[in-house]
Amino acid sequence: MGVSYYTKEGLEKLKKELEQMKSVERPRISQQIAEARDKGDLSENAEYDAAKEAQGLLEMKISKLEETLSNARLMDSSKIDTSKVMVLATVKIKNLKNGATMTYKLVSESEADLKSGKISISSPIGKGLSGKKVGETAAIQTPAGMMEFEIMDITFD
Repeated sequence: MGVSYYTKEGLEKLKKELEQMKSVERPRISQQIAEARDKGDLSENAEYDAAKEAQGLLEMKISKLEETLSNARLMDSSKIDTSKVMVLATVKIKNLKNGATMTYKLVSESEADLKSGKISISSPIGKGLSGKKVGETAAIQTPAGMMEFEIMDITFD
């Protein structure tokens, strides 16, 4: 798993999620296991099996999140080449076919949220725009066919 770059908010969100799993969900599942164990015969105890399974899934999530965090880096906007499209850039693009303009922020896979205009840098559009400069055109294969976008503006906030 390679290094991923995050915004300060994105990194905080991951840390909060991990903290929630460790301090709230983990003790709650341990409690459920203890309660199910107190009910006696474990061989026919569905509650015990379900709680053990939930515990296994939670531990997997925790270790995956810990791995993600160990490879997470905070994006330092002072060291960015702001002339090119890259992760954490907000890009205004114009569809050359119909003249429509759109603005997207390119983020890591886990921060992508189309409703709030955040698209993954590893999505087809993210990859197609990556490395381009203002005034350049990106030809991108989309589900709707080949589309051309002109880079209108690049900002980093």
